[in-house]
Amino acid sequence: MENKILVETSARHVHLSAEDIETLFGKGATLTEKKELSQPGQYACEERVKLVGPKKEIANVIILGPARPATQVEISFTDARTLGVTAPVRESGDVAGTPGVKLVGPAGEVDLAEGVIIAKRHIHLTPEAAEQFNVQDKEIVKVKIDSERTTIFDDVVIRVSPKFAPAMHIDTDEANAACAFGLCYGEIIK
Repeated sequence: MENKILVETSARHVHLSAEDIETLFGKGATLTEKKELSQPGQYACEERVKLVGPKKEIANVIILGPARPATQVEISFTDARTLGVTAPVRESGDVAGTPGVKLVGPAGEVDLAEGVIIAKRHIHLTPEAAEQFNVQDKEIVKVKIDSERTTIFDDVVIRVSPKFAPAMHIDTDEANAACAFGLCYGEIIK
């Protein structure tokens, strides 16, 4: 599978700060792991929240753990239109100047001033995998997905860390457009 990378769909989700976990789920609350994700140490949680935008709401949104320093909401363009927000495409963690939404949990609400993004498509690689693919951290590549609707994604950022497992992440809009369902691989093109 030379130059092939696993392609995973990253559906809408929320990363919460410890403070916001307690506000939404009660004093002393922590996240409950439901399922491990492909990235080491990351997991889907039992807890869910509702996103409330200026236009509509989206209920039952999954939370990914563990807790982060700042709360962040990652959605698709379709979700942004549903909520009525203009979310920019950004790398995870780059939330300055982004719109906010209200998060509603069973014990309280958080009015997020900023933090709503559409995650920039990206590839997680270990340093060893980056060397094998002959790419570097922050490099921009293209990825070709062979499917019923073969698609070449441009502007894919490489992210390298020894804490990562090799995988490309795209959102649900992108996965639907490319028919990238089930076990799916893409070819990195430089």
